[in-house]
Amino acid sequence: MRFGLTILPEYPWTEASRLWRMAEDLGFDHAWTYDHLVWGGLPDSPWFGTTPTLTAAALVTDQIGLGTFVSSPNYRHPVAFHRDVQSLDDISGGRFLLGVGTGGDLDSRLLAGGELTTKERVDRFQEFTLLLTQLRDEDHVTKDGTWFSARDARTLPRVRNVPVLVAANGPRSLRFAARHGDGWVTTGTKADTLDAWFDGLAVSRSILDEALVAAGRDGQAYPSYLNLDSSPHYSLESADLFAEMVTRAAELGFTDVITHWPRPNSPYRGLETTLETVATQVIPRLRTELP
Repeated sequence: MRFGLTILPEYPWTEASRLWRMAEDLGFDHAWTYDHLVWGGLPDSPWFGTTPTLTAAALVTDQIGLGTFVSSPNYRHPVAFHRDVQSLDDISGGRFLLGVGTGGDLDSRLLAGGELTTKERVDRFQEFTLLLTQLRDEDHVTKDGTWFSARDARTLPRVRNVPVLVAANGPRSLRFAARHGDGWVTTGTKADTLDAWFDGLAVSRSILDEALVAAGRDGQAYPSYLNLDSSPHYSLESADLFAEMVTRAAELGFTDVITHWPRPNSPYRGLETTLETVATQVIPRLRTELP
């Protein structure tokens, strides 16, 4: 089991730099930030750009993985965004993790492009992801798409080691992740209780595993990332709750779990002391007990 920590891009860098350094010092395997223009969970909060934040984070850390949680086609074109991906991979020394998803509802409306149906947003996301992957793997890329096109796009310097981690909850997206992703990211489905949330995850896990077999892919080598804090409870409410949730995630075959830096208010209301206890006492124990 690997452990991740999300740091929302709401803090000025004079404050945020400490959090990113501490994430590495506490021994987390990867650290993430949201990729939104405005996040619906904190629509009135200060908010900073994702790629500059991760660039700065790369310069104050040495080993921890750094990722977008998650990037979307709501305000990005794959050709332009690929240059950011290349730069982040280079500056971080190969530590960048590219999480991609359909994106938030609020972001989807901000650029006044008109309301899209759920199907249209998923169609656009899949086209976005396929073109991003093609740009990563090829040079001189030409593509005529419904949502995004490219004309002889040059992609030097070549970057091949950036994993594309596909956020998916519904059956269609889960099957797409199994066919085209380098890993799976999930928030699970909405539920009123922790048990119901994990029951939903078990269903999603089964769909993904079947799709991996159908795609001829090795499920044992396919990483899966679970956002613990999309459950009805914030995972750092207590050290015991965190341990329980991680153990249940491992039983479902998840390879990675992600929590959030505690905030003074909701969402993710908690204490840094709990985070430190989890990092220094709970996670080392779980690393020895879990696969």
